[in-house]
Amino acid sequence: MAEMRPQAVPDLLRTWGERVEAALDRLLAAPDEASRPLFEAMRYMVLGGGKRLRPALVILAAEACGGPAEAAMPAACAVEMVHTYSLIHDDLPAMDDDDLRRGRPSCHKRFGEAMAILAGDALLTEAFGVLAREVADPATSRQMAAELASAAGAVGMVGGQVADLEAERTRSRDPRLLDLIHRRKTAALIAASAVLGALAADASEHLVRSLREYGGHLGLAFQIADDILDASATTADLGKTAGKDAAAGKLTYVTLYGLESARRRALAEADRAVDALAPFGHSADPLRDLARFVVERTR
Repeated sequence: MAEMRPQAVPDLLRTWGERVEAALDRLLAAPDEASRPLFEAMRYMVLGGGKRLRPALVILAAEACGGPAEAAMPAACAVEMVHTYSLIHDDLPAMDDDDLRRGRPSCHKRFGEAMAILAGDALLTEAFGVLAREVADPATSRQMAAELASAAGAVGMVGGQVADLEAERTRSRDPRLLDLIHRRKTAALIAASAVLGALAADASEHLVRSLREYGGHLGLAFQIADDILDASATTADLGKTAGKDAAAGKLTYVTLYGLESARRRALAEADRAVDALAPFGHSADPLRDLARFVVERTR
């Protein structure tokens, strides 16, 4: 991999995170008094911090394709809504049963389990409303909705969660199942984020394919790094309960391969992500930096 500047990525994520947060604040204003309790729970989670990696990826991919950031903002917000819905539901007692998220009480601990379920449902639904209302070109809006639905649904993120629960139930050690879980549960939405940016920029099919490949490898690198952090970082560093994967007997890259092998695999996926950007020039340098950042981060 060519020399990267991962130290520049946190500032980049912070800059775009602030702009995305302002847009989300506008999009998630409660429309009336009756809706206020639900929107309070939605806003608590969406505006409660986080890396904003996925929405930033939408914007950076659009810029790499020569498009304006403003055109990518609706898709960036929609992706963050879907991601946040998944975190709310992942934390529920029926799933990962986690009391902490982003250093604060998880949604069901703060608002109750029923409201957490409904807040997640509402965020998922609103994401597609944003694409329908805020993307000016109808054909692009349809393409984006189809891309996001595929990444989030039964053969994407939800399907990955089902496979994860099955692996936990059976105590599986199958590396093929591990690959399927993380390609669907994590990598699918990250790859879709890159593709949504390309669609916002009206990029060629060749560039869309390159960014899809980039995002898939980036997503796996990110998830392997997450597995490593769960095994090696503290709860204070992560903002969520550390060590839960091993305690629950989850199938992860660390439990299957060990820490050092997992680190090598994360670096290899980051290398593959950068290789996929060969059709791009310097406009994709932030994406190259991001690939190194996801494996070097400490939280």
